[in-house]
Amino acid sequence: MARQANIPASPAKQANDKDAPLKEDIRLLGRLLGNVLREQEGDEVFQVVETVRQTAVRFRRESDPQSGTELNRMLKKLTRDQTVSVVRAFSYFSHLANIAEDQHHNRRRRAHLLAGSAPQRGSIAWALSRLDDAGIPGSAVRKFFKEALISPVLTAHPTEVQRKSILDAEREIARLLAERDQPLTARELARNTQLLHARVATLWQTRMLRYTKLTVADEIENALSYYRITFLRELPALYDDIEAEIAAQFPQRHAGDRELPAFLQMGSWIGGDRDGNPNVNAGTMQHALVRQSTAIFDFYLDEVHALGAELSVSTLLVGVSDELQELAGKSPDQSSHRMDEPYRRALIGLYARLAATARTLGAAHVLRQEVGVAAPYSSPAEFTADLQVIADSLRTHHGGALIKPRLAALRRASEIFGFHLATLDLRQSSDVHERVLSELFACAQVAPDYAGLSEDAKVELLLDELGKPRLLHSPYLAYSDETVSELGVLRAAREVRERYGRRAIRNYIISHTETVSDLLEVLLLQKETGLLHGAWESATGNGAAPWMELMVIPLFETIPDLRCAADIMERFMAIPRVRGLIAQQGELQEVMLGYSDSNKDGGFLTSNWELYKAETRLIELFDKAGVKLRLFHGRGGTVGRGGGPSYEAILAQPAGTVNGQIRLTEQGEIIASKFSNAEIGRRNLELLVAATLEASLMPNEFAGRQARKQAVFEEVMEELSARAYRAYRNLVYDTPGFTDYFFAATPIAEIAELNIGSRPASRKASRRIEDLRAIPWGFSWGQCRLLLPGWYGFGSAVDAWLNDSGDGKEQKRRINLLRTMFKEWPFFATLLSNMDMVLAKTDLALASRYAELVSDKRLRNSIFKRIVEEHERTGACLGAITGVKERLAGNPLLARSIKNRFAYLDPLNHLQVELIKRHRAAAADGRNTDERVRRGIHLSINGIAAGLRNTG
Repeated sequence: MARQANIPASPAKQANDKDAPLKEDIRLLGRLLGNVLREQEGDEVFQVVETVRQTAVRFRRESDPQSGTELNRMLKKLTRDQTVSVVRAFSYFSHLANIAEDQHHNRRRRAHLLAGSAPQRGSIAWALSRLDDAGIPGSAVRKFFKEALISPVLTAHPTEVQRKSILDAEREIARLLAERDQPLTARELARNTQLLHARVATLWQTRMLRYTKLTVADEIENALSYYRITFLRELPALYDDIEAEIAAQFPQRHAGDRELPAFLQMGSWIGGDRDGNPNVNAGTMQHALVRQSTAIFDFYLDEVHALGAELSVSTLLVGVSDELQELAGKSPDQSSHRMDEPYRRALIGLYARLAATARTLGAAHVLRQEVGVAAPYSSPAEFTADLQVIADSLRTHHGGALIKPRLAALRRASEIFGFHLATLDLRQSSDVHERVLSELFACAQVAPDYAGLSEDAKVELLLDELGKPRLLHSPYLAYSDETVSELGVLRAAREVRERYGRRAIRNYIISHTETVSDLLEVLLLQKETGLLHGAWESATGNGAAPWMELMVIPLFETIPDLRCAADIMERFMAIPRVRGLIAQQGELQEVMLGYSDSNKDGGFLTSNWELYKAETRLIELFDKAGVKLRLFHGRGGTVGRGGGPSYEAILAQPAGTVNGQIRLTEQGEIIASKFSNAEIGRRNLELLVAATLEASLMPNEFAGRQARKQAVFEEVMEELSARAYRAYRNLVYDTPGFTDYFFAATPIAEIAELNIGSRPASRKASRRIEDLRAIPWGFSWGQCRLLLPGWYGFGSAVDAWLNDSGDGKEQKRRINLLRTMFKEWPFFATLLSNMDMVLAKTDLALASRYAELVSDKRLRNSIFKRIVEEHERTGACLGAITGVKERLAGNPLLARSIKNRFAYLDPLNHLQVELIKRHRAAAADGRNTDERVRRGIHLSINGIAAGLRNTG
């Protein structure tokens, strides 16, 4: 952040250093931030920040202990106001560095394209080339896209710490930074720099924190911003690119089959996920759909209005189709000035119908008043058909070139987004369903104590009740608020589907699925609310086949649940009536797997392995049953929550588990990281499609002669997992005082105070690790720079397995086997790659500062010592397997990024520790904490999360 001249490197040096533009951008933004800091806070604060920065850089880059001591002493002497200013400065620098890195990724990608380089790994072109080389025909590729469903699902979780106002300011900075890559005159460059300075100043003067708790409505609006930035335009454009790549790689005589169906669709949990969130109900669900619908209609109306301006085609010069003339004739626009412009009149009619539809579906206002009255559309398909009439007329009357610029993308968008924008999933915990049905059964005098029945008795009762035509619920009886609310949600879901279309809501996810009855309970609740249709007995041959409006989807989260997943689904699908419902779903059933909770439950290694095994067992079961399996991956954003790079994760899935069908969550702060920049967002969507394509169609590397080797690999993983599980559970759940250590040595309590989500940090009002949500669990470990959920237990497992071998020769054989697994097994390679990234971002020196927050010295020393020893074991074992001791040796770009940014991140950690000490000391003395101290803690949390990015 020093005020220094912006002197570019020499052309020769820049040519050899591909990261030179990134360094220049970071220097520029740092200098502008420094200028703003001096202007806004004065020279004294600027000098304090500069001194802290220089000392932190020296400490980080030179490993100078004296610098560390000097830094600590300096930070302790800061006043409260100075502390907040320093925290803000380094927090904003983390954000600005992220913007520069994203811009550099876009720059490098563009450089590859301009140079005509070979397709990059993860691109559609790369995936299609691999398939072609493997002998996969174009017909198989086209069949894949016809049958595929790929759906990223946006969720709201309490780790998204950025306000929308901050995101908006940062997007403008990103735009201005990208502009500097274009040839600019001296005056244009000066103007650009002035605007950047103004936007950085805006950022500095914009409140980073929320003073009131985030509501579900706020979360909905935040999510919608990403549609406007990225999804509405980039998704249709991506379809076009994919079609072009397929046509180039697999040419065919007839072009009519080139257009892809809407295989890539958006999903959302925001407004429908009730699990542990008392703020979500029927009202929030309906509000979510109104806002989603309003957003997509705003887009459609703007695009149709723009098309009306563009398509000034006159019938005095060119002909049009009869269908187009008919469409124009229905328009409320009868102006004599446009009688020879049927496209414009037709589009004015489309606009009027869209406006009427938007109002019918809840839009509060339409920005541009339509010319006249028109009937609303009854479905998105009608709108798409009208757009197709316009396109067909243009194509057959020398206007084909006019389709591509806007009309084609709009028609594609209408297929992808409909009138609902994104499919809203419903989610609730199984224990809530049990309570609701217990009350319904008791009030109906069917079963006085449903919850107390055995599992077999519950299943028998539920199946019997499903076969009866009458309902349990009576409008004349009084029920608890919970029962009224839950039934209200399902009734509202039925109304939403009628208003916005069947794609608006089509999935019901059951958290904590542990039994078959957990699934049948939701079927019965659908029957009670008009969502289960037809004669239930028809599955045995009587009457019309039953069908349900919402697919019942189990969510298996904990280690025990994952181990039981296949058995539960086998028993569920063995019920003839259930099998009939699955047939009505197109012989397709979705299963969701929870990554975050299984990681918190059993540790990184065991969670990944149990997920792998569960998937393998499920695919074997479903293949045998003749049912197509769609897996919904509940991946966290971070490695410690089951996250990490999506492309590698999908390719590492067991053979047969992807098969063209995949849904996965995009959570919390990762949404901003992936989709707040349109180009980055487009790239992430392409990665998702490319990985699914490769994982579905590429031949299995372990087929045939590799099968025996695969069996050996899996046997080793089973042993390692068992050992890692014991090591992790022993520390987290079996060590006396560990909970006290965790709550003292991490900022979990302070995170819970942040206004960063509508969902509580814990499922219950307790300090038990079991009740704590997985997201704040992982978030807290990231803040204190230990990132423990992403690696703990691996070192103990590998070390013990190697040393149990008995002699040196066997030990050597075992380490060679692990090296072979790393080289040949994508699952194991991805696992180690993710762990390598986490270890690179772990800092024991900084973590020790947080350990000092534990007042019990004996507890502090004993637990932190165990963590340090495990960290050393894990690093040594990882190096022995991969053959490299340095972290991120295979990813030099990320390694350089970490090296560059962590020198500026360290002061935030040091300051956070100091502020937490002050905050907790005041609370212990019964004093009110100074608001500036609380704000400083929360600002530091924001800055550290931004700096860590995908492990925050």
